[in-house]
Amino acid sequence: MGREGSDYTAAIYAYCLNAESVTIWKDVPGVLNADPRYFENAQLLNNISYREAIELAFYGASVIHPKTLQPLQGKKISLYVKSFLNPEANGTKIGKNTTLDPMIPCFIVKKNQVLISLSSLDFSYIVEENISEIFSLLHQYKMKVDVIQNSAISFSVCIENNYNNLDSLLHHLKSKFKVVCHQNASLYTIRHYNDLAINKIETDKTVLLKQLTPETVQIVTV
Repeated sequence: MGREGSDYTAAIYAYCLNAESVTIWKDVPGVLNADPRYFENAQLLNNISYREAIELAFYGASVIHPKTLQPLQGKKISLYVKSFLNPEANGTKIGKNTTLDPMIPCFIVKKNQVLISLSSLDFSYIVEENISEIFSLLHQYKMKVDVIQNSAISFSVCIENNYNNLDSLLHHLKSKFKVVCHQNASLYTIRHYNDLAINKIETDKTVLLKQLTPETVQIVTV
């Protein structure tokens, strides 16, 4: 069943049995606001909503897979993530109408990213036809897309080269675009960011791309 298959199986059983809750046991205290391998002083999230858990998983948080949450959300079944190393601890509760507690920035990092920046050879606009062709090539060479950003005459995409097809992709792109490629980049995503959280990521790094929405900022650095 792939990654997190046992968690998904538990969620399906809970759905069929109309359970009140499901508890998943991990080797971490629960859902943390950051990966302790990369961030010191990672904090436990006591409560998060289904939506927030899905958002975190989408951006790369690995504790809970989105498919585990889908059947639970349908019947409003609470999910608890606890540590088998400390079973008496409260862990994290994921449920409906649950606000993030504590309300702090949540950091997600992806290493070994590739940032490709494309611009037209004749300074013409990057239009829908160009973007469609670019995505067709990304699909052809099995690139996982994590961030996109475009302007009138440029298009940037942050990807994962999981199948080692980067050279072939670049060769194809260079026939139609001016191409700048940065390898070994890092993608940082911050949910519920503030200035301090952004500064923490940008300090002593070169920022190649930055994209903000009201709840999320994504920063590509080397």
